[in-house]
Amino acid sequence: MKPQILDFEKPIVELEQKLEELKKHVHGQDIDLDPEVRAMAEKVAVTKASIYTNLTAWQRVQIARHTARPFFLDYVRSAFTDFVELKGDRLFGDDASMPAGLATVDGVKCVVIGQQKGRDVKENLLRNFGSPHPEGYRKALRLMKLGEKFQLPVVTLIDTPGAYPGVGAEERHIAEAIAVNLREMMTLRTPTVAVVIGEGGSGGALGIGVSDRVLMLENAYYSVISPEGCAAILWKHRKHAPEAAEALKLNATELQRLGVIDGVISEPPGGAHNDPAATALSLKQAISSALRELEKVPHDKLIQKRYEKFRKMGLFAES
Repeated sequence: MKPQILDFEKPIVELEQKLEELKKHVHGQDIDLDPEVRAMAEKVAVTKASIYTNLTAWQRVQIARHTARPFFLDYVRSAFTDFVELKGDRLFGDDASMPAGLATVDGVKCVVIGQQKGRDVKENLLRNFGSPHPEGYRKALRLMKLGEKFQLPVVTLIDTPGAYPGVGAEERHIAEAIAVNLREMMTLRTPTVAVVIGEGGSGGALGIGVSDRVLMLENAYYSVISPEGCAAILWKHRKHAPEAAEALKLNATELQRLGVIDGVISEPPGGAHNDPAATALSLKQAISSALRELEKVPHDKLIQKRYEKFRKMGLFAES
């Protein structure tokens, strides 16, 4: 499959192609092209640094949606060990867009829950494009309660454009399933850590996101609505999505400044898909550090601090 190239990455790709052409001509030529190769390589590095250190909110949204970006099960394989998947909500069925189970992260046994997208049409249909059904949220809650019962911390990896809005989901009470999760996660008597690894869309993300520590990968986004949805409402056209992305303050740096999230996990230049192994290591270290910090806090105090953390969000004072 041809790699996805984002619009703002085209200057880098063009320079890299020129660099490769120069390297091909170096061998078997009497002319010394080494200075030109070095100069071009330096230009590539400078261009990369310039683009990737000055990304707009909309560009980060595009990276969060990159087709090669690691998904939940990729991180389960690379950052966790001993994963055993548990299926079904014991009420209706299983939801493949919300895999979950028992695992170990850096020596700590835990419950791990996440949202999974697909890489081709067949897998996307199986995973419902990463948009969970009500049974996905009820399965997640079942496993959270299992973690509480056996004193296992709960780790959730968020990556969804939003919960599934179809007729069947509404018939099976998707809003109620998410609302119950919000209530129950607030009083869960075990440490909880949530990480937004890609898209964090609306209540679909929040349904597994009420945690003691909420972290985000550097190029993920977390928002009450997608930029396109916001643009369609406010400007009546999706072409204003870049403006909406800026206004929504949906990137990790802004959300940490506003106190919505607790930490940002750095990514390699260009995004997690450029070095999945390094990203998985950073993710593993961040989760492990958060869990080891939280395990020292008594449960009553943990719940109180969790309540206070979410209660104070959105408070502001007019000057």
